[in-house]
Amino acid sequence: MNLPPALMLAIAIVAEVIATTALKQSAGFTKPLPLVVTAIGYAIAFYFLAIALERIPTGVAYAIWSGVGIVLIAALAWVVHGQRLDMPALAGIGLIMAGVLVLNLFSKAGAG
Repeated sequence: MNLPPALMLAIAIVAEVIATTALKQSAGFTKPLPLVVTAIGYAIAFYFLAIALERIPTGVAYAIWSGVGIVLIAALAWVVHGQRLDMPALAGIGLIMAGVLVLNLFSKAGAG
């Protein structure tokens, strides 16, 4: 696939976030539609992650994948499921976002 590696990683992250949100809605794998969305989402996520890893170092890709995924899933849990986020949770999410930004803007570890 000839997409930029950052775009492939972004697709992987979005697919993983959709799959994880559907996993919550599957109610322990008892609802078929969210279960199918979960399975397809994770398959897409790991496919694009595997392709992105051909050109992005594993540690960098995983740090971005997990950091952005955590932030997006926490935001969706707040909006979709009404999960409350207290100040320590928001501070932690802010630190995760800061880490991803530092990694992308200042680190040369991902250059390759």
